[in-house]
Amino acid sequence: MDNELKPVKEGVFEVGPPPRLRGAICSVCKQKFFPKPVVACPQCLGELQDIYLSTEGKVYTYAILRVKPPYGLPSPYAVGMVDLEADGIKVFTLFDPETLSELDFGKRVTLRVGEMGVGNDRKRCLRYYFTPQVGGGKSEIVSLDYL
Repeated sequence: MDNELKPVKEGVFEVGPPPRLRGAICSVCKQKFFPKPVVACPQCLGELQDIYLSTEGKVYTYAILRVKPPYGLPSPYAVGMVDLEADGIKVFTLFDPETLSELDFGKRVTLRVGEMGVGNDRKRCLRYYFTPQVGGGKSEIVSLDYL
């Protein structure tokens, strides 16, 4: 049992299946959060309730980093924001290192959990990340020509 991989941080996601991000919703103002704030709603100080967030979204922004990665992450690696449209929030995430060439703004992505890098204890761990959906479309980027 000691060899079983653990999440990089307890309480942020569930391994599944299916994998799920754990967030919170304020019982007063209905604002959703990820990760769950520690004490109360930062907007209105209301009580928070645990919720599971959507497992699908679209790439809002991303960057592919080609420097020595921290925590034993693969090189290169990508980070960015995914818009969980169903929940009305954006989450910071890693992206699937095997599909970096498929990343694009507006691309549909799905949540995954897998072994990636090490935690603060320097032991291998599980992390959540998003991977492009097969056939997942992207939004059109409009170029503005300035005079």
